[in-house]
Amino acid sequence: MPPFTVIIPARYASSRLPGKPLADLGGKPMVVRVCERASASGASAVCVATDDERIARAVRGHGFGAHMTRAEHPSGTDRVAEAAAALGLAEDAIVVNVQGDEPLIPPPLIAAVAAELEANPEASASTACHPIRDPASIFNPNVTKVVLDARGFALYFSRAPIPYARDAYAAGRREPPATLPCYRHLGIYAYRAGFLQRYARLAPAALEQFEALEQLRVLWHGFRIVVAVTQGEAAPGVDTAEDLATVRARFDRGGVSG
Repeated sequence: MPPFTVIIPARYASSRLPGKPLADLGGKPMVVRVCERASASGASAVCVATDDERIARAVRGHGFGAHMTRAEHPSGTDRVAEAAAALGLAEDAIVVNVQGDEPLIPPPLIAAVAAELEANPEASASTACHPIRDPASIFNPNVTKVVLDARGFALYFSRAPIPYARDAYAAGRREPPATLPCYRHLGIYAYRAGFLQRYARLAPAALEQFEALEQLRVLWHGFRIVVAVTQGEAAPGVDTAEDLATVRARFDRGGVSG
């Protein structure tokens, strides 16, 4: 495994669930649960990038690092870029951005994304996906899809059903052909620290704004994203109060391991 650092962006003022990083999951704040998963991945270091002292205190109180960032960052990636610069990481150091609302993220997935970037020096970033097995997900705009080239680099990300099986769907079918390569994008990224600083200076792209997918900024400006294809399904994240109740129940039952 290449050495890598995990940086977890976490802000208190979530629009749908304020205070989400500090929500209790089995006796610990959610952001600490994410730190534990990141630590189990083999990361050289784990750091939370936050603009809120309450989050920083909770993280440090459980033995993990925290870096205070500016409050006005437009995205989590920009917050990660500030923290990476403050940590003084070398330009070629690998930084994995793990979302602060993913307390069930599999540690091997974090390691796989770092390894994929290390193995592809022409890539500026890496991410992950898994085959879509539920046909309804293909047409669900809340499920982000990715199309890959022959070498596993991302051609495009979209909320639309891509690739589009023209003949099958034109005939009214809502189930893709068995051989159609449909992949669900998983919201985890690895970057080289030098590219993170460059990303923070890139102008937003029109495609990114219409699709509400910030990774399209990378492709729009001509950089490459390599994608690790995994077989595991996406672990549930926490975006709403209902999501929180579902994940909390799993911790309360003791059904979380690793």
